[in-house]
Amino acid sequence: MTPVAESVLVMPTAPTAPASAELPRATPSQPTGSAVALASAMALSACGGGGGGSTSASTLPATSGGTTGTNTPTTPTPPAISAEQAARFLQQAAFAATDAQVARVQSIGYSAWIDEQFAAPRTQSHWDWMVARGYNVVGNVDNFNGVDNTLWRKFVGSPDALRQRMTLALSEIFVISMAGLPVSWRGFLVAAYVDILEANAFGSYRQLLQEVTLSPGMGLYLNMRGNQRALPATGRLPDENYAREVLQLFSIGLLQLNADGTLKDGRAQETYTQQTIAELARVFTGWEFDGSNRTEPGYTRRPMVNLAARYDNDAKNALGTPIPAGTPAAQALQMALDTIAGHPNVAPFIGRQLIQRLVTSAPSAAYVGRVAAAFNNNGQGVRGDFKAVLKAILLDDEARRDPLPSETTRGRLQEPVARFIQWARTFGLASPTDLWNIGNLTDPATRLGQSPLRSPTVFNFFRPGYVPPNSELGRRGITAPEFEIADESSTVGWVNFAQTFVVSGVGETRPNYAAEVAIAADATALVQRVALLLAPGSLSAATLSLITQAVAGLPAATEANRLTRVQASVLLVLAAPEYLVQA
Repeated sequence: MTPVAESVLVMPTAPTAPASAELPRATPSQPTGSAVALASAMALSACGGGGGGSTSASTLPATSGGTTGTNTPTTPTPPAISAEQAARFLQQAAFAATDAQVARVQSIGYSAWIDEQFAAPRTQSHWDWMVARGYNVVGNVDNFNGVDNTLWRKFVGSPDALRQRMTLALSEIFVISMAGLPVSWRGFLVAAYVDILEANAFGSYRQLLQEVTLSPGMGLYLNMRGNQRALPATGRLPDENYAREVLQLFSIGLLQLNADGTLKDGRAQETYTQQTIAELARVFTGWEFDGSNRTEPGYTRRPMVNLAARYDNDAKNALGTPIPAGTPAAQALQMALDTIAGHPNVAPFIGRQLIQRLVTSAPSAAYVGRVAAAFNNNGQGVRGDFKAVLKAILLDDEARRDPLPSETTRGRLQEPVARFIQWARTFGLASPTDLWNIGNLTDPATRLGQSPLRSPTVFNFFRPGYVPPNSELGRRGITAPEFEIADESSTVGWVNFAQTFVVSGVGETRPNYAAEVAIAADATALVQRVALLLAPGSLSAATLSLITQAVAGLPAATEANRLTRVQASVLLVLAAPEYLVQA
């Protein structure tokens, strides 16, 4: 798919479907044909920039954000948070908005809501859930059975939504993939790795870097496991894979940056050389799984251990830091990771990617600079505090103020996984047996074209610096990472898949549309509610009108009719270009 000029993310046009098209009820195995027609027409017809409409007639409660202190008149009263503003915030911070969460944000404010999420306990770990569900049997030693289930379980159903949001974001920066883990208990390997990301989502970048580096999953994926010192007699050299990627992808990137992410001195200057990589690879020698076997998966969540016979004990250098000969492997690793984590590039390089995952594809240099400053110092002299970084990202003026029509570079094409999770959380997708058999959704023609922890390479599903070629975005040099996996097939595949899951769920999972069915006789109220929850402030008046006309043309006499109206409303919003691209 090629973006069109004058809008950051728009779709080609096509004739619209009749507004009065009827949407028959569907069985779980056979979605309605009219639903496909309506959604396809919306996806191809409602083009143009978003943000021009309003969903102010929301059925969600509208309470004030904060209380007014009558005894302290000199203290400014925080402005009330509208339902639309709360829903937009929740889409960024928690995948989705619900009635209860919108009301909570309006009641206590953005910062206090984030604090509540920081304090929320973790739910059962992925690894423990797989054991509890009996996946630790020898029959699963060479497959990924159970891991997709537990990933969807938490991304969709876990109440600590901000932690899950951050975990998904980190999984797309510190990438391992089921496409490259040919070892025993590979499903548990993935589960243990995501548990590391989740455990450190509100913690320290330096600690996360440590645990990722020594994790069996990363050790296998990027060849640090089994890495051995040089052996001149045979010409063997240490493997450089992890040494290269920990710099290029997980910490400092390729080019020297200012604190705001712009190029240092206004020109491209490499952050490291091949010699840097060769030296760092020597630091990463000697590491191996801690007691792996094919009878039980315990090794998958134990950090790797160092085998002295494989470790390079000579003098080394880690990104400019000398490591004397005889330095023990664990100490040398600490010195190297301290140096990497302390590099000035880390704050803007990691900070910008987190902004992209949560808020906008092309953040301004000033926004990156403010987030980098929070990374460098959380206000108490601590560097790399993800809590401070998350607050800086989500509370920044560029994230919180209402979008202006003139801001054509604001927003992002929502990645398919986030769209699906948003729908699922918004409408209470549940798994009656706790099986969560949603499965692998990577097929772009019939599913999402993306599925958690199934990236095709270590470079993620899309690159953070991707600029779509042959487009207005390309002409203006605007980054839009998600467009790297967007094309005609995936766009149509999204609509086709949506018309299935909106009606029937996926596998044994089912959505709950009770609140929407209750107001479905009023097409206007129904569409405004769905638009508020799924696309707060993004749908233009023309698009809202088009969807409302289509829904109003469907019968509403019976509860079955009203459910069909709800399904049509949800599907048409999910198919709208202004939903796919949100400010």
